[in-house]
Amino acid sequence: MQLRIQNLDRLIHSAVDNKQIFGAVVHVESGDRQLTWGGAAGNMDADSRFFIASATKLYVTAALLNLLARNQIKWTDPIALYLDKRLLAGLHHYQGTEYSCDITIEQLMAHTSGLPDYFQHKRKSGKSLADEIMSGHDQAWSLLNVIEEVKQMKPHFAPGTKGKALYSDTNYQLLGQIIETVTNQPLNEVFKQYIYEPLSLSDTYLYTNIHDHTPSPLYYKDSPLHIPLAMASFGPDGGIVSTAEELMRFLRAFMEGTIFPKNYLSELYVWNKIFFPLQYGKGIAKFKLPRLFSPFKPLPELIGHSGLSGAFAYYSPKHDLYLCGTVNQISPPSLSYKLMLRIINTLSATDT
Repeated sequence: MQLRIQNLDRLIHSAVDNKQIFGAVVHVESGDRQLTWGGAAGNMDADSRFFIASATKLYVTAALLNLLARNQIKWTDPIALYLDKRLLAGLHHYQGTEYSCDITIEQLMAHTSGLPDYFQHKRKSGKSLADEIMSGHDQAWSLLNVIEEVKQMKPHFAPGTKGKALYSDTNYQLLGQIIETVTNQPLNEVFKQYIYEPLSLSDTYLYTNIHDHTPSPLYYKDSPLHIPLAMASFGPDGGIVSTAEELMRFLRAFMEGTIFPKNYLSELYVWNKIFFPLQYGKGIAKFKLPRLFSPFKPLPELIGHSGLSGAFAYYSPKHDLYLCGTVNQISPPSLSYKLMLRIINTLSATDT
């Protein structure tokens, strides 16, 4: 066991090269908790708070599953039950048919709505919101802004088209509003009720205060990226701040089905390809590289979520291993996956 810990300590310090990764924090646990390790290096430490970005979508999924268990929503509910039809009009008009009011909660969760991504897709200016943010043009937006922007973009397919999925942050902006409408509470209060308080998460919260400087600064390439207005605007599609240890506590509770009925887990695992090498279920992702990327041993399947910030929260069923943390770097997005695979390979080599 001591050798495994030493190897992991060396690994995380070697990962911080001050060229791409300037700080990293990781928490690793085996399913039986025989292995529990936390490490940090560079400009981060074990209890650093950081933006988990799109891993926030797991929290949205957990909240929705609680509402589902209480019969407050159904998978197949059209979003027009919860959102103003006048607001939705023109949001999804595809090949002469208006689908805006017919999109379902399930389709939003699974990214099978066909809606464009307000963050990554190009706008009339020729640039995406992501392009502007990464260039240092910090800005705020609301759900109304998102909807108006998406109405100027072209949907990619009709909602629920078999075999079609498109990762779109727009879907989770809408889900966040649906949660608030159903519960008549702000999203962070819903998270408190169903997630933070049951799991005693005192350092996890939805970032809304642009004067809050406690989260570790994000890096984009070789420079810190100061974008508090944007981080406060992501909300349900990427606005949570947490620590590696608290992210681990949440991930275990999610994968073990202790914060919602466990039988719902299997309903999430209906996979569609979104972009290589990721597939998406209902509110959860699967990372799986094909065998050709590893001629010596098959690479593990990872289930969970990552974020543009370099944050990750994944479970490896093959190794019964949980991995959480961040490399706190936006570009390139592959860095967090490379670190996870290095951790798994290091532990596997120690075992043999």
